[in-house]
Formats: sequence, C-alpha cells, structure tokens
Amino acid sequence: MTPTPAGAQVVGRLAAVLRTVSGAMPQGITTTEVARHTGLARPTVHRLLGALVAEGFCDHDHQAGRWLLGPELYLMGAVAAERYDISDMAREHVAALAEATGESAFLSARRGDETVCLLRQDGAFPIRSFVLYEGKRFPLGVASAGIAILAFLTAPVVERYLQANDFTERYGDAHSPARLREKVRETRKLGYSVNPGLIVEGSWGMGAAVFDASGSPAWALSVTGIESRFTPERRPELGALLLHHAHELSQQLRRG
Repeated sequence: MTPTPAGAQVVGRLAAVLRTVSGAMPQGITTTEVARHTGLARPTVHRLLGALVAEGFCDHDHQAGRWLLGPELYLMGAVAAERYDISDMAREHVAALAEATGESAFLSARRGDETVCLLRQDGAFPIRSFVLYEGKRFPLGVASAGIAILAFLTAPVVERYLQANDFTERYGDAHSPARLREKVRETRKLGYSVNPGLIVEGSWGMGAAVFDASGSPAWALSVTGIESRFTPERRPELGALLLHHAHELSQQLRRG
C-alpha cells in the first residue's frame, strides 16, 4: 500500500469543512451543522474553522454564530476562474433557457464526485423552485445536473462510482445504486436527464451535459420548476432546448 503523506488527513478535513461552508453560502453555517455534515467531532471542526479564519479562508459572524467563506478564497477563485470558470461563456445560454422556458435555468460544474451550481437565472414564471442555487453542491447522480453528467461518463467509471456510493439514506430510495443505473440508462437514451421531484416533492428538473475539449462531461445546463410545468407533452420541448444550448456551449469550448 502507498503510505499516506504526512498531513494528508488534515488537508482532507480542511477540504471537507470548506466544501460544507461553501454549500451553505450566502447565509453561512453553524459549527454544529458543519460537524454533522462532515462527520467530524465538533471541537475538531471548531479548531479547523478557527485556523481557516486566521488564514483568511473563512469569516465568522460572531453575532449570528455562523461561518462564511473568507476573502482569501475570493482572491484565489478569481485567479483560478481564468482556467476553470466558463460562466461568462455560458451566461448567454443560461439566460436564453430562462427566457424561452420561463423556468429557472442553471449552469453547474463537475468537481470530483460532486456538482456545484455556478449560475442561476430565473425566468418569467412567478412560482419557482429553490432546491438549486449558486454554490449548492450535490453528489453526482443527484439532481438533474448530476444525473446528466454521471450518465455520460464512461461505463466503467459509472459502475465503480455506483458500487462505492449509496445515497438512499440521505436522498431516498430513488437514489439507490440500482435506481441510479436506471436513470443513467434513461438519460443516455433521451440525451437529457429528468428529475421528477426526487429531492423535493413537486420540484422537477431537467439537465443536459456540456462537454469539455476532450469530450468529457464537465458541466451541465439545467432548468427547474414546479411539477405542473413539466408535463409529458412539454418535456421533449424542454429537452430539445437543453440539448441545443448544451451542444452550442460544448462547441464553443471546443473551439477555445
């Protein structure tokens, strides 16, 4: 076995804490909530958060008792965005989807075994779903963006991932490995994913993968709304719009 590098456990814990705080933005999160989400002891979490504050990676709202991302992450993110962020290029597609459908439209990016929402644009329809918002993270296979990306990874990668993960306890029976295999097959057949209220009852979503220059699914465009807006008659129309914009964005990325 390859020995674990010195300090790797601490780095892993810090990364888990930062991801948890990131997922709770902009309202922030308490120490107890971070401990619950990461599985770390509360004193350990408090110590790690204190160290992150000292380095500028987190802030602490003492009055509210909540932790938030700090200014150092903003500065690093601005530099990293030049390589990884396609938000400027994708913004017109997200806006076009929101305008054409009336629903909330999104861009999400794959980050390891998760998706993180980068952009949100609300459409004209007055009733909206707030399951997904900028900074929100979901595991691959959860929510329409995560299903769309997972479905177009290679078959061996998908199978290893599903064998190693079972999201039933957190997200319900619809997210068991067997059910996710069915969603993967359905998404590959349609070309786009459909999330029929699997996270919050009555809140539907659809997504299409966006591919990087090497042909890997690295992002997803998606739309969400209430169930009555995603009728069987309308879903093919929404799917076609998603696929059109996902294809156009993929082509733009390929051209550089």
